Amino acid sequence: MSENESGPAPRALTEDELVKILGEQGFGTLATVKRSGHPHLATVLYRWDPAERVVRISTLEGRIKTRHLRRDPRVALHVNGGNVWSFAVVEGDAEVSAEAAELVAFAGGFEDPAEERAHLERMAAERRVVIRIPADRLYGTALDIPGE
Repeated sequence: MSENESGPAPRALTEDELVKILGEQGFGTLATVKRSGHPHLATVLYRWDPAERVVRISTLEGRIKTRHLRRDPRVALHVNGGNVWSFAVVEGDAEVSAEAAELVAFAGGFEDPAEERAHLERMAAERRVVIRIPADRLYGTALDIPGE
């Protein structure tokens, strides 16, 4: 693509660049589908697992995003690339899980079994679930602005 009067054209990010953004940020905007078909946006903290190509988001069972996903699993997560000129998006069909393995995977794992058990008990008491998004599609762009 060539530059035009308004500046450089956006460039598609490589797989490595997308994975780097997802691994560095941990904060994004989750889009789910309302019953009306309109998007619902929610700011979320997430964990990216590059080996599994999965995003995990911890939330409460009764949250609107959880209800949306139980009805329609289509989802997108938009993540800012660290500046206003770049971003990454993960699209997929989400799964909502209260399984212990997913709750531990979101927390990052534990070396002490007693600590893990206490964490799982807290998560269960709070009615926490993990939204698991397999990355069916990754994409994003950047604007390479000289001097920025």
